Amino acid sequence: MSAAVAELLAGLVAEPWGQVTPSVYETGRVVSLLPWLAGQPGRVRYLLASQRPDDAWGGPDGYALVPTLSAVEALLALLARADPAECGPIDPGTISTAADRGLRAIWRLLDNRSNIVLPDTPAVEIVVPALVATLNDHLVRLRRTAEPGLATWRSDITLPLPAGVDPAMVRRIRARLDEGGTVPAKLLHSLEIFGSTGPVRPVPPGTIGASPAATASWLARRTPVGSGDPARRYLEAVAARHGGPVPSVVPITMFERAWVLSGLSGAGIAAVVPEPLLTSLAEGLDADGVPGGAGLPADADTTSVVLLTLAQLGRPVDLDCLWAYRADGHFQTWPGERTASATTNAHVLEAFGHRISSGGPGHARYAGTAAKLVDWLAGQQHPDGYWTDKWHASPWYATACCALALHRYGGERGAVAVRRAVAWVLSTQDDTGGWGRWAGTAEESAYGLQILLIAGRPDQPGVSRAVRRGYRFLRDYRDAPDPPLWHDKDLFRPVAVVRAAILTALHLAQRAGCSDGMIAGR
Repeated sequence: MSAAVAELLAGLVAEPWGQVTPSVYETGRVVSLLPWLAGQPGRVRYLLASQRPDDAWGGPDGYALVPTLSAVEALLALLARADPAECGPIDPGTISTAADRGLRAIWRLLDNRSNIVLPDTPAVEIVVPALVATLNDHLVRLRRTAEPGLATWRSDITLPLPAGVDPAMVRRIRARLDEGGTVPAKLLHSLEIFGSTGPVRPVPPGTIGASPAATASWLARRTPVGSGDPARRYLEAVAARHGGPVPSVVPITMFERAWVLSGLSGAGIAAVVPEPLLTSLAEGLDADGVPGGAGLPADADTTSVVLLTLAQLGRPVDLDCLWAYRADGHFQTWPGERTASATTNAHVLEAFGHRISSGGPGHARYAGTAAKLVDWLAGQQHPDGYWTDKWHASPWYATACCALALHRYGGERGAVAVRRAVAWVLSTQDDTGGWGRWAGTAEESAYGLQILLIAGRPDQPGVSRAVRRGYRFLRDYRDAPDPPLWHDKDLFRPVAVVRAAILTALHLAQRAGCSDGMIAGR
């Protein structure tokens, strides 16, 4: 365990931008917007290889729509440009076939009988109408061309919008940028949607909104672009890391470091934390808090976890920057958000609760706010005992964040909610011993185990047996490739954060008596 933790921490230092899986959505946008960028054939291969047997891309359910729209639009843009240099040895017929299959998948997803429910992912309300409009422009082009493999789409077909999606917002923001106006910082992460960049400029290390797609959109409107241009260097570095494809959000420096370190520390895992990690967290804080990474706006979620991490590791700092995010009885991730986040508020409660319990300076003035947070979080719990959240596809992540915060700092009001959460976890363990929304995964099983081992009682009926079964599952599947479950414009996996959650659960289970050679209490 100690060697695995040391390797994890060394990786945080060695890869300061963060370790993130590639994104179909983001890769599709770079393919379409910036065809000359190094690694284009690798991006095309990635899109073709990641198409599902049912013709779509991305995750199950409504999570398929955004990446499928992006991938198909990128393939149609490739066919329209007809530049062999972009595709390497890939036959255009292969691209046409994939595009045709993808269009069929989109048609099924958008059919009014599909009753598609769009997940609450960032910018979904603007990404979907913008890409549907662009695809309809491609369909108009296909009506007057003889593109091989796409004959079906020469008829008078128009893709519809899902119910409740309004393209007016995209038009308003685009007009604002066209006039040279500014937009809220959170919209920069999705700048590629608007076809205009206004006065926006990259920030170090050359990114717009910590998004390769947004940066590609900005760079596509600047010609010529020299090899020393910071935005170009940023994109080339990100693409080179994955052989062409790009992730949806990078850098994620503060998010990754804070989640990993707070998770390990909260579980009592002793580790020598490299000094640069702590220094970066402390120096990243300012009056607004801290963003998840360069190019993103500061937010209450990352800020609260950074503050908690510094306190856990003996470097507490003032929490006053969090007050800027206070709303009516809870905290906003950032001002003007569409939906409140349960996990953000759980993390704020952890930061306040740790300060209150430690008796540090000013702890008394946090007590009233913490009590309101306990009430708010308890009120967000679903009747069955779990929580959901806009930053993760899985209720096990949200439930772990909320139940553990309430267990530590929620008093009796929180204890009632925690007991219901533990009962829900016990009732949802599958036949393999794991937990998961669509199938058992190591990540979600780690969250299930953390809830039972931290908030459950060993003498509670079913807890010990569920822990033993969960430990076996996690022991056997801890190195298996998990699907991406975290919300960005499509689903992504923050590799180090997930690895830390798994190591934390294994440590807690082993401390409770589980081992590879013998499962305690059989």
